[in-house]
Amino acid sequence: MNIQKDRYAWMVKIGEKGQFVIPKEARDMFNLLPGDEILVLGDKNRGIAILPKDMQKEYISKIFTVIEE
Repeated sequence: MNIQKDRYAWMVKIGEKGQFVIPKEARDMFNLLPGDEILVLGDKNRGIAILPKDMQKEYISKIFTVIEE
């Protein structure tokens, strides 16, 4: 679902084993293929973020920059 320009939201169900399927539209958008690694970040107040491998270095760098300040 397109929320606004370049921002999307999808609903997924969590299965009995705690797994969920990333919607095809999202997999296509971020070029996620079977066997790819993703990074899952969690913040108790802000929720969960899932980053494709090619974005991980950029965001991890930002996180550590903020922590060091």
